[in-house]
Amino acid sequence: MRVDKACPVVLRNIERLEILAFRHPLAGLQLVKGSVEPGELTGAAAVRELFEEAGIRGEVIRDLGTWNSTITGHTWAFHECRVTQNLPEAWSHFAADDGGHEFTFFWHPLASEPSEEWHQVFKDALAFLSRCLC
Repeated sequence: MRVDKACPVVLRNIERLEILAFRHPLAGLQLVKGSVEPGELTGAAAVRELFEEAGIRGEVIRDLGTWNSTITGHTWAFHECRVTQNLPEAWSHFAADDGGHEFTFFWHPLASEPSEEWHQVFKDALAFLSRCLC
C-alpha cells in the first residue's frame, strides 16, 4: 500500500490526553503532517515533518497505523513521537514550507470534539487517533 502522508503524533497527558496541533495562518487548525518523499520511510518522514513544521526534534516510539482519507484520497501513516525537550503550553514557529508561514502551536484534548476551525480532513484524522489512543 502506498502511503502519501506522514503524521508525527506528539502526546502529553497532564490531566487528560492531548495532542500537539497548530494554527495555520491561512488554513485553520491542523495536525503536523507532510508528504512522504520517494524512497523515504514513513517514520523518517514523520520525524522530518515534525522538525520542519514545528522545529522539534523527535523519534518514533510507536506506529499507530494508517488511515485513508475519503476527502483527499491520501493514505496517512501515524507515528507517535517522543521529544526530549519540555514543550510549553503554546508557542510559534516559522516554517519555511510553501513560501514560509508562522505556525502557532497548542495542545488539543484528544477526547474533545474539534471546533469548526478544523478542516474536515483533520477532524477525521483526530477521530481515527481517538479510536486508536483513547
